[in-house]
Amino acid sequence: MSTNTHAAGAHDHHHDDGHAHSTFSGYMLGFVLSVVLTAIPFWLVMSGTLPSKQITALVIMAFAVVQIVVHMIYFLHMSPKSENGWSMMALIFTIVMVVIALSGSLWVMNHLNSNMMPIHQMSGMK
Repeated sequence: MSTNTHAAGAHDHHHDDGHAHSTFSGYMLGFVLSVVLTAIPFWLVMSGTLPSKQITALVIMAFAVVQIVVHMIYFLHMSPKSENGWSMMALIFTIVMVVIALSGSLWVMNHLNSNMMPIHQMSGMK
């Protein structure tokens, strides 16, 4: 390389490498959103505000999905523009996997509850 090539590129410190970058305020916003998205479901369960357990579980699952997306955007720096859209594909894949994991977990817990704690056995014990 010649010295002219180095001199021309020496002043170009702000290059776009295709990756999303964040600032301190971006990290703080992500942190605050994470705290709020954790505190609200905790409060919903502890206060019993919602009328049924099923609605509470659905609301908590919705908060979980939103919190995972917040973590991916603010902490993993995923955006539809970075890395030629592959980050968006990773986001879609993650959402699909989270839905499968959450619904599978709820299904397993429901069946464990119904199979391990039958009502007819509980009523006979005194």
